[in-house]
Amino acid sequence: MRERKPALIFIFFTLFLDILGIGLIIPILPKLVEKLQGGDVAAAAHTVGILSALYAAMQFVFAPILGSLSDRYGRRPVILGSLFGSGLDYILLAFAPTLSLFYVGRIVAGITGANITAASAYIADVSPPEKRAANFGIIGAAFGLGFIAGPALGGFLGSKDLRLPFLVAAGLTMANWLYGYFVLPESLAKENRRNFSWRRANPIGSLAALRRYPVVAGLAGTSFLLNLSQFSLHATWVLYTGHRYGWNPGQVGWSLATVGIMAAVVQGGLTRRIIPAIGEKKALTIGLMLGAFSMFGYGLATEGWMIYVILLVGSTGGIAGPASQGLISRNVADNEQGAVQGALTSLSSIAGIFGPLIGTSLFGYFISPGAPVQLPGAPFLVGGVLTLVALFLALRTLARHPSAAKPANVV
Repeated sequence: MRERKPALIFIFFTLFLDILGIGLIIPILPKLVEKLQGGDVAAAAHTVGILSALYAAMQFVFAPILGSLSDRYGRRPVILGSLFGSGLDYILLAFAPTLSLFYVGRIVAGITGANITAASAYIADVSPPEKRAANFGIIGAAFGLGFIAGPALGGFLGSKDLRLPFLVAAGLTMANWLYGYFVLPESLAKENRRNFSWRRANPIGSLAALRRYPVVAGLAGTSFLLNLSQFSLHATWVLYTGHRYGWNPGQVGWSLATVGIMAAVVQGGLTRRIIPAIGEKKALTIGLMLGAFSMFGYGLATEGWMIYVILLVGSTGGIAGPASQGLISRNVADNEQGAVQGALTSLSSIAGIFGPLIGTSLFGYFISPGAPVQLPGAPFLVGGVLTLVALFLALRTLARHPSAAKPANVV
């Protein structure tokens, strides 16, 4: 199998635009909702929370459906259909006169945003087995760069007009759709396709199907715990740094930009060097250890400058995700890559629902007067424990199935 670099570049831009679109609306969505609700900040906060949960719930339901559809009809139509739907959704939100249409928009965005399943399966299709883990770093690099550019561009455009970011996101997404329509080749050969089944495509059935692959089931548990920890961190980062270090929005913005830069550097560059050099098992182990270190560090840091030191060291732990993805894809049949990626995305969506609830609840409790001890870093300390449990689960899984981590033969 030959690596298809033009196709990988397209997938990178597709995922980048997905995250860019999300990032574009982060600074302006609360303000726009607040405006539609007559300036009621409390009501707007409640509505934004519901919209976020609705987006995650749609991804949970539709990720395995899109993954299974891509196993049946190919990756190309699913990716292009999702891009076209995202573009239409941004146009809808740009002109939506009522709040009810924003609920519709978040439903559509959650469905089309689940195209990461087909994109991940595409990467597995066009990558030789020995390069899959490194190429899965494309996902993290796209997320990192999108996370840097999106909020910055959204804030700038939103200062001109609150609805302008939606139109820019629509234009960029439609341009990528046009490029893909004329250039993107199909990656899944017809002989490797399989019939669509609702039993496999529904989220519960897709998760249950992971049990057929013991290695995949174990590593899926590792990914879930890691995502639970990360989503908890994301939800409490602004609250924590403002409460403990007195950071203002500008300082928080710099820290988030640094996170994005490091994600792009590690997963877009270092991953492609480190994982082939030391192997997926070692990369996963080291990545999870560094992830736990950074979580404990964030929770215990007494000064704001320490956060940057921890971040620079701990970001290398980002190699764990691509290493896990590489191990999973290698242990799954070619005609089931989409379904398995869909199940993994559904698990991530569950973590996206519960992680923020866990993190904010712990933070709120441990800074309250009734807490037995004032411990604002509690969400991060719990995240560190979850990451260590994820490491234990990964090592136990690979110890029970040692052949799963052996390098694949190059064809």
